[in-house]
Amino acid sequence: QVRLLESGGGSVQAGGSLRLSCAVTGLSYAFSRRTMGWFRQAPGKEREGVASIGSTGTATYADSVKGRFTVSRDNVENTLYLQMNSLDPEDTAVYYCAASDVDVASSSLNSRTYIIWGQGTQSTVSS
Repeated sequence: QVRLLESGGGSVQAGGSLRLSCAVTGLSYAFSRRTMGWFRQAPGKEREGVASIGSTGTATYADSVKGRFTVSRDNVENTLYLQMNSLDPEDTAVYYCAASDVDVASSSLNSRTYIIWGQGTQSTVSS
């Protein structure tokens, strides 16, 4: 059974940092061939794409996080990461990781690209 398990969320003051991890298990096809993404959903708002990384390492970021967030992947450990720096209260949300089917796209912030989703991890930034 495929599972995406996020961790690393928590509470931090504005200007601080958090590092999210997403451990992927049970994939029938190689993790390395899948596009991976991070999404978030704040209370009362729609889910939005935050960052994505393709199989070749190409990354895409939402304008709101460019220069502050960095997405990376470890294809040996089958783990996706999101380093979040200079956090702002507007970054408060539940963060989800997601996996595409194999050989789908270089990177994408479109949720329709993804077929497997994690349960999410809460990140709260206080002012």
